[in-house]
Amino acid sequence: MKRHQVTIVDIAKKLNLSKSTVSRVLTGHPSVSDKTRQAVLELAEQLDYQRNMLSISLLNRKSNTIGIIVPEFISSYFPQVIMGAQEVAAEAGYNTIICHSNETYETEVANTKLMLANQVDGVLVSLTKETRNFDHLKIFERKGIPIVFFNRVCEDMDVPKVMVDDYEGAFRAVEHLVKRKKKRIAHLAGPDSLPISVKRLKGYKAALKKYNIPIDEELIIPYDLSIGKVKIYVNHLLRLANPPDAIFCINDPTAIEALQIVKKKGLDVPKDIAIVGFSNDFASDLIDPPLTTVSQPVREIGSTAAQLLIDQINRDVSEWKSIIKVLKTELIVRKSS
Repeated sequence: MKRHQVTIVDIAKKLNLSKSTVSRVLTGHPSVSDKTRQAVLELAEQLDYQRNMLSISLLNRKSNTIGIIVPEFISSYFPQVIMGAQEVAAEAGYNTIICHSNETYETEVANTKLMLANQVDGVLVSLTKETRNFDHLKIFERKGIPIVFFNRVCEDMDVPKVMVDDYEGAFRAVEHLVKRKKKRIAHLAGPDSLPISVKRLKGYKAALKKYNIPIDEELIIPYDLSIGKVKIYVNHLLRLANPPDAIFCINDPTAIEALQIVKKKGLDVPKDIAIVGFSNDFASDLIDPPLTTVSQPVREIGSTAAQLLIDQINRDVSEWKSIIKVLKTELIVRKSS
């Protein structure tokens, strides 16, 4: 038997109140007495009343919902960012819709359509490795819906962004390897479509230049972040006539995979070849040897991005500001280097 869904009319009848009074209570309107508010909320809880969020959003022109679009869940990075964002959103009275684009442009486009269909008040986005066209994201701007990028940002859009100092983090990682007497430092880089890849590559090159170590393009391998390809590239590096004595990786999943491959070859880490990652993923401290990595304030990235988004939602469209927040990284030295 189908269960009757409790409506505002049911609550109004039981309390002998008008529908408009009950509606004002359930939508948080201030012009209701405390006694009436308490009676309505208590009965609503007893009857397990579920608000029709679409109807409320049509009335208020707000859904009190924000969207979060992330490219992957391979590492702990994006789940931690989401947790940081959700804490701020919940405190401000916002629900969250989370979409995973699985590193594909087509899925990211579909995710944005879902966000628009659910009438989100704003959206946090980290781009896929494939995203080079941003028309689907510019729709939010045209509709007056705030958007904030984090980590993998769109430099073509003049909107708020939250990122870390990727250049500085990469510079310090490579400088650390140089100070460990490493001279042939390879770099497994990310795709040049991502600004973080470009900045980390620049940091890598700047550190080598500072210490007068020639930049050997043979040791720089950009790749599409597909972990299955790491074995191909690491084996290629090890087969060089003059192989590297260290590898700086674009992120921790790449570094962890590289470390396992090097060990299977019977090489000692870090004596024969040192390995450094970027992100300080949960797994980086659990492998053998533990991974040296560049730590990012991941929760802070999420909370900062969410607060920027909510600030934008609460402003008039004409007052939106394209704030850029750049957070600091920290080199965590472990036994892989």
